[in-house]
Amino acid sequence: MKRVTLYTDGACSGNPGPGGWGVVLLYGDHRKELNGGDPETTNNRMEITAVIEGLKALKFPCEVDIYGALSEYIGACVSQDAVTLLDINNSVPADMYHEAIEGKFPYTQKDTFMGFHCGNTCSRKLTACSMNYQFIMARNLPEEVTQGTLEGDIIPGDITFYRLQSTADTKLRAYVAQGEILPVATKSFGGIGVFAIPEMGRFYRHVLIEGNFPHHGAVAFGHYGKTLYEVFKYIGVPVENIGYNHPAGDRYPGENPFH
Repeated sequence: MKRVTLYTDGACSGNPGPGGWGVVLLYGDHRKELNGGDPETTNNRMEITAVIEGLKALKFPCEVDIYGALSEYIGACVSQDAVTLLDINNSVPADMYHEAIEGKFPYTQKDTFMGFHCGNTCSRKLTACSMNYQFIMARNLPEEVTQGTLEGDIIPGDITFYRLQSTADTKLRAYVAQGEILPVATKSFGGIGVFAIPEMGRFYRHVLIEGNFPHHGAVAFGHYGKTLYEVFKYIGVPVENIGYNHPAGDRYPGENPFH
């Protein structure tokens, strides 16, 4: 059977607000791009629309890999709430950790990270928000064409950090970990929060990096690890391919036992 790869994405300015979606279909040396939008929509709706429009564009039966939307959709179904997708490869600055976290919360600096994205977290998941321009894009583009991102700290509380992914040879894998967003001012831009997950440093190294997961992870607002783990098993992810944050003393496969 022919195999097509779909790369999809969707976003919304304001959430709800005007939004757009895009798709890239790859088949051998062939490439097709699709895009569209809606003047009043949501981030999740644009993510799902991208997948639907990509599938509608297929002209023959084939095997399809879909990237970009499934994690958010699964989390929204499980939590019955908005979810978000964030960059998680940003460390908490040492001065912030020592000033606002150390001794106040039961986490080492390696347990913490800055969950960040430029304005795609919905307004009711922010402690306060304002509409602004995209600071990073504005380094290379006129400011007026980067307007429309939501700026604000993400609300403190329990979270589940997770992702579903497939490998190049179509094997499903996933990860899930529970933690919290700390009530610590980020002093930064974008939709951002100070996250804490027990043993995050080891989890990041032995699951996210060694598993070649993308640097975007999905965030559900609440503890849904048990349900998401069962969902991943149900849709066919082998249990050995579902990563989670091992507690201290429980080694990962291949983790050096010497310190």
